[in-house]
Amino acid sequence: MSEHVNTADLYDERGEELESISVQFQNLGGQSHFSGPVRTVRCFEDNALVKTILNTPGEGAVLVVDGHSSLRTALMGDMIAESAVANGWAGVIINGAIRDRVALGRLPLGVKALGSNPRKSAKTGIGEVDVDLVIDRVRIQPGVMIYSDPDGILVER
Repeated sequence: MSEHVNTADLYDERGEELESISVQFQNLGGQSHFSGPVRTVRCFEDNALVKTILNTPGEGAVLVVDGHSSLRTALMGDMIAESAVANGWAGVIINGAIRDRVALGRLPLGVKALGSNPRKSAKTGIGEVDVDLVIDRVRIQPGVMIYSDPDGILVER
């Protein structure tokens, strides 16, 4: 896991090898800079898969969750985020909402999301794991490296 990789410097170095996600995600975790190989979850207002995956060894990976941009329910809160830290995940990027914003800001975990909502999500487990995602026309494949800091998110092509 590369600590404090600056995305601007990385883009200057590697340019066309990287895609930039232009969605203006909020930085919500205690780690401002994080990177690692991608794991993915696609779900809609249901965080059972997010909880399950973050309860397994992360080994420095970053979980990218495509919650279809829904802000109606939170896909991660403090308890799930604490399990991510305990299991060695570098970070979580959620195309959707989180909750427990203040607690997440104190954890040694990179967290980006579109915003927050105190409302819980469903827990039925509907969704897909380790599938290709497309966020902002950028293809995110399991296993590629992703880099995140306050400037944005870069994904290896």
